Amino acid sequence: MRDELAMDSAREPGVGEHDADGRGGEAGGRRGSGELEAAVLAALQAAGAALSPGEVRDRLHADLAYTTVVTILSRLHGKGVLERRKAGRSYLYAPVADEPGLAARRMARVLDAEADREAVLTRFVSSLSERDEELLRRVLSAEPEEPGT
Repeated sequence: MRDELAMDSAREPGVGEHDADGRGGEAGGRRGSGELEAAVLAALQAAGAALSPGEVRDRLHADLAYTTVVTILSRLHGKGVLERRKAGRSYLYAPVADEPGLAARRMARVLDAEADREAVLTRFVSSLSERDEELLRRVLSAEPEEPGT
């Protein structure tokens, strides 16, 4: 997930974006938005419940402007990574899936974008290690779970 977020966020970091110790990251003294998006997503995953922007900011233990956190949450929502619901004058945000679920969604989006699904899947499977190929075979041959079990 972190790689996708970094690739989707090829902009210069905004005002108020600092790392956890408040000094900033590399050359401009700030971290990139991909790194911040990953940190925000990790905070929400760890919380296990929907959080407000202020709660997310508090959990990051970083010197971030409230508006920076809102911007990051809005971007993640726009990418389909977070769901949000109105709570008073603000929103509460939560991940749409756990880490494996988000990875599966990314893989499905990549596959959906290709015209020749069979070729993509064939190449994907042929590039798997023997261990992963065996795991995939077990997953595909397993009985599907009944809803609610």
